[in-house]
Amino acid sequence: MRSLTAAIVVLCLAGIVASSLALREHYNTGTSPCAIDEVWDCGAVNHSPYAVVRGAPVALIGILGYALLAALAGRFPVITVLGALAGTLFALRLTWIEWKILEAWCIYCVTSQGIIAAILLLSVVAVLVSRRKRLAATG
Repeated sequence: MRSLTAAIVVLCLAGIVASSLALREHYNTGTSPCAIDEVWDCGAVNHSPYAVVRGAPVALIGILGYALLAALAGRFPVITVLGALAGTLFALRLTWIEWKILEAWCIYCVTSQGIIAAILLLSVVAVLVSRRKRLAATG
């Protein structure tokens, strides 16, 4: 169980890094360092109207979400799963916007999508392991 919690926390830290890079890009007024071509362009994604929710940059929401998941991991497994599920659904919505509306991809955002999906998977496994241990102890 400790190794699952540690893996979740490490992934949360990686998510904070990816989200921080996206936040830096959100406020970048110069040339985007990850503007590879017209399809892979972090600047186009992070300067779009979809990069802000109610005045808050999406990347900042990501940083706070990953920090919250790291704090919950190991202590509140079910709440961690629910938070990771909410994060995954939010990220999937943003991925859909990149794909269908913006027709541009952000390397940091795609990385974050993979990270939150992995956190969801590991947090589900952590709940299952926790329940199995509890049943074995009572049975």
